[in-house]
Amino acid sequence: MGKRVGILDEVRGAAYIAMIIYHAYYDLAFVYGHEMPGAVGIFMKWLQPLIAGTFIVVAGISSNYSSNNFKRGVEYFFCAMLLTFVTAIFMPSELILFGVLHFYAIAAMIYGFVGKFTESIPWLFGVIIFALLYAVTLNIPRGFIGIEGLWTVQMPSFLYGHYWLYPLGLPAAGFYSADYFPLIPNIFLFFAGASFGVYLKSGRPSKGIYMTRFNKLAWIGKHGLAVYMLHQPVLILIFDLIHKLTGQPTLFM
Repeated sequence: MGKRVGILDEVRGAAYIAMIIYHAYYDLAFVYGHEMPGAVGIFMKWLQPLIAGTFIVVAGISSNYSSNNFKRGVEYFFCAMLLTFVTAIFMPSELILFGVLHFYAIAAMIYGFVGKFTESIPWLFGVIIFALLYAVTLNIPRGFIGIEGLWTVQMPSFLYGHYWLYPLGLPAAGFYSADYFPLIPNIFLFFAGASFGVYLKSGRPSKGIYMTRFNKLAWIGKHGLAVYMLHQPVLILIFDLIHKLTGQPTLFM
């Protein structure tokens, strides 16, 4: 296992803070039904994919520093399925069938098998190829392949006729997941990050990447799984308490 990269912990920590802010907005707007300023909604619409993309790229980079990616993936998959179970029981309207945690779990397990091969690819070539594959396959969950505005090809409709294919990015009609990050296209973003991680681990970048400059951000980044699993229950508890104290409808109290 490589030396811990401080800057990755800090970037991950900043992404978790942004995620908490986004989910606080989402809860207030879509779970509790509060009307939010239009500018806030527009900002959050752009913020959400940026947060998710950061998580996926950093996860790919970090896979180079894990001693056992497959084991890590299994641990994350258990947590992801726990999240599915909890949302199915307590908040079925916000059911998460294949969210970012499910995606990362499977991606880590896949990397555990093919990581040695991808690490053998020149890092810059890997970053470019995987980034292009991500761009081309970005809209497969929406039914077409290609780059919107340049060229697109409609995917065969029969591929979207099987409910169980949603993890691949082929959701059938009526499929719903409050958080949805299928393997295609996101696996390519993960591997683009993994390719860049080969460069970071090579020793060629500045040694400053190993330094920790913002300890609180780094702490959040190091404890990311706990933050991810606990932040929504804490937010719901806070919002429910505020709503109860102010005489507004609550979810559980």
